[in-house]
Amino acid sequence: MLTLSAADVDRALTFPGLVETLRTAFRDGAVQPVRHHHHVEKPDTPASTLLLMPAWSDFMASGSSAKGHMGVKIVTVSPGNNALGKPAVMGVYLLLNGVTGEPEALIDGQRLTQWRTACASALAATYLAREDASHLLVIGAGAMAPFLARAHAAVRPIQKISIWNRTPANAEKLAAELRAEGFDAAAASDLDGELATADIVSSATISPTPLVKGVLLKPGTHVDLVGGFTPDLRESDDEAIRRSRVFVDTRAGATKEAGDIVQPLASGVLKTDDIVAELAELTRGQKKGRESADEITLFKSVGAALEDLAAGIAVYRALKG
Repeated sequence: MLTLSAADVDRALTFPGLVETLRTAFRDGAVQPVRHHHHVEKPDTPASTLLLMPAWSDFMASGSSAKGHMGVKIVTVSPGNNALGKPAVMGVYLLLNGVTGEPEALIDGQRLTQWRTACASALAATYLAREDASHLLVIGAGAMAPFLARAHAAVRPIQKISIWNRTPANAEKLAAELRAEGFDAAAASDLDGELATADIVSSATISPTPLVKGVLLKPGTHVDLVGGFTPDLRESDDEAIRRSRVFVDTRAGATKEAGDIVQPLASGVLKTDDIVAELAELTRGQKKGRESADEITLFKSVGAALEDLAAGIAVYRALKG
């Protein structure tokens, strides 16, 4: 069995390549039960969340890109880690032979999550963002943020990247990192002003209160919501939902776990039928993405085990020798 580090994952993947791998995976399908979600109370620090995300080949679907594999990701989300100087998200991915169940690879789950989450957002953007989108606003400067910037820049002609974070020093640190890679990136102090001018708004925070204000969004904006992974967390307000055509990675996950979807559904701001499509329907051509230059589109991602399986297979195949 291979043991693969974050550096190995970086060596195995490219953003354009993984976007296309995920496009094929969503089109072909796999069995992916809604993830197991466990709340872990702790006496002296904020509670953690333990997530178990299994997926396996749909052996009844001929031509599945996941054929011959099973996998499970074990992830913890511990907000208290910030005080310890550690990432909030930790995890590993175990890839198994789909026929025999034999372990094939143990892969750094944090890095795999960063790659597949960012590339799923970029995949959605290929259907939902304007083809001339050039100004990207990233809200949040955590571990996901640079991957989102790179992934969106791989599918749209991004010329300017603005980064807003509650801690300005963290936004500037990320901007410097991206500038070193050749991007025109800068920390932003005026979130409202950036929301009013950005072509793509990509938010990756664990904010319990909305940061993306719908009234500020200009016509043609694409909103990419990544951070809120429980019903209590929400990154966009009701007006953003009202003004947008809404899309999700999976209906089963988003309508159960995503506060940006669950809360508007509960209040009546959003109806189930208002969710235009999930990624599988877009990749199969069953539903249309962006229909006009001026419409506002909103994509809510909570993460799908199929993404981990496809990314894990890609890493394994690239490095198994």
